[in-house]
Formats: sequence, C-alpha cells, structure tokens
Amino acid sequence: MSDINMLQLAEEIINGRRISREDDLTVFLRCDLEELGQGADMIREHFVGDRVDLCSIINGRSGRCPEDCKYCAQSAHNHTECAVYDFLPKEKILEACKQHEKEGVHRFSIVTAGKALTGEEFDQAIDAYETMRDECEIDLCASMGFLSREQLKRLHEAGVTHYHHNIETSRRHFPDICTTHTYDMKIETLKMIKEEGMGICSGGIIGMGETWEDRLDMAISLAEIGVDSIPLNALMPVKGTPFENYESLSEADILRTIAFFRYINPAANIRLAAGRALMENDGEKAFRFGASATITGNMLTTAAKATISSDKDMFKRLGRDVSVKRP
Repeated sequence: MSDINMLQLAEEIINGRRISREDDLTVFLRCDLEELGQGADMIREHFVGDRVDLCSIINGRSGRCPEDCKYCAQSAHNHTECAVYDFLPKEKILEACKQHEKEGVHRFSIVTAGKALTGEEFDQAIDAYETMRDECEIDLCASMGFLSREQLKRLHEAGVTHYHHNIETSRRHFPDICTTHTYDMKIETLKMIKEEGMGICSGGIIGMGETWEDRLDMAISLAEIGVDSIPLNALMPVKGTPFENYESLSEADILRTIAFFRYINPAANIRLAAGRALMENDGEKAFRFGASATITGNMLTTAAKATISSDKDMFKRLGRDVSVKRP
C-alpha cells in the first residue's frame, strides 16, 4: 500500500477493500493531507451520504468517580472544580430531552460519572428512559460505564438503541491513561452491547501523549469490533488533572486523524466531540475530511462554543442534511 494514491485507495474502499493490521498503515502519515481529506470525503459521501447525525447529552450524575482516568475532570483522583451531584431528577432529564428534540437533535443520551450506574440510581435511569420513550420520538442512547448483561437488556427494553463506551486509546497506551480498569474490560463490554442488539458508540481521545501508531491502532481496533459510531475527542486539558499542561493538538493533526479513521471505518459515523474549539469555525473543515456526525449543545465537562443552532447553520452552508426523520 506504500505507493498507492490516496484517491485511488478511497475508490478501492468504496469498491469493497478494507484496511487491516496487515496493511502498511504509515501511508496515512506520509501522504498529502489535502488529498487524504478529499479521499475521506469521497468515502463518507458513498457510505453515509450528506446526512449529519446530531446527538446531545446530559450529565446525569457528576463527579466523585473512583476511576483514575488522567484526562477526566470528574475523577476523584484529580483535583478539579467540576460539579458534584447524584442522579438528576427525571423531570430535569425529560425537560432537556424535549428541548433538544424541539431543536432538531436526532438522539439524546444520559451520561453518568462512575465505573457503573447501579442500584436505585440505575432504576431511576430506567424510569427516565421509559418516560422519554413514551413521551418523545428522539432516538435514545446511554453512557453509564461497565454495565452487566442484565442492565444492558433493561436499557434496551426501556427504549435505548445505542450504548456509548469509549476504548479511549490503543491497547498499548491504555495503562498510561487509566489503571483502575483495563482495556480488555472495555472490549468485553462492547461485545455485550453488540450481543444485546444495541448499536455501539465507541471512540476515544487524541492528544493524551499517544503516538500516531496508537491512533492508527485505535482506528483498527474499532473496525475489528464493528462499531456504528466513533466519537473522536481532542484533549482539552483540564486544570487539576495530570494532563493539565499538555499542549493542544493542531488542526492539521486532528484533521489527519479524522480522515484516516474514515478510511479504516468507512461506514461508521465519525462523530466530532470535545476539541472542536481547537479548529476553525468549530471544526467545519472536519466535515470535509470524513466526519459525518457531532455532539452538539451541552458538551459535558469541556467548554464548547458551538450551539445546536450554529451547528445547523454550518451544515446548511456545507449542503448537509440535518432534517429530522422520526419513525
């Protein structure tokens, strides 16, 4: 693959070729960035089309997380000023869901801090999802850590169609990011999600001291699992975390990463998440480099300039489709 033209490779992927660990992945690092982006956009257009998938989230339980993820403002091991509260009242979650549905978002997710949502708080989450399922038409997603098969089944029955669980980085680099759980635990959870019949949303964060090879490895691992949506975050260093002094990534590096994720995961929704503020116009160019989805509105614990309204205006300029097609 070392001598191949990136537009030619894009055509081959459109015609059925798939990138694997056996390929020379360094071609994605050596090639011309604009040509790589053009090819990624061709692949996006063929497999996903012009439709942009918009999702929004609510921080359903915040802070005091026992896990030691070095990037996270909500870890109890770090010393940040993040909000701390127990699971939100159902009325507040329902209000946010209805508001985001009204504004034209396609899917809505409750995200909770902690290794796993359990006990009475998990029952509260089920009640909230059943109410949203009955009163709203928006697609429902969840991100609640390492749940059991039974819990995933209960969520599915309550109306949740997709479950989010990031692998964060490569297998090699993972122990440098977190020591309180393992990469293999992540993979096992993703397998259970798939077996339950829910869509898999899994990606990670770039800019945490990993190599380019680690980023390529993460892209390949997600392809091997067969994920449906890949949220890509660029680290936004948070004061009080071990990564607070890390240098922010350049727009060029973010764009290159997005583009080769599209080559390696041609049919997935490549979803921009945290870090859009590091790019011009909230990452507008990324949607010409293979991105096909984004988290919009509330960005959890990192500041974002983009709003649902400004995102919809941007996609209109790009000629993309953000219409709501409810079942």
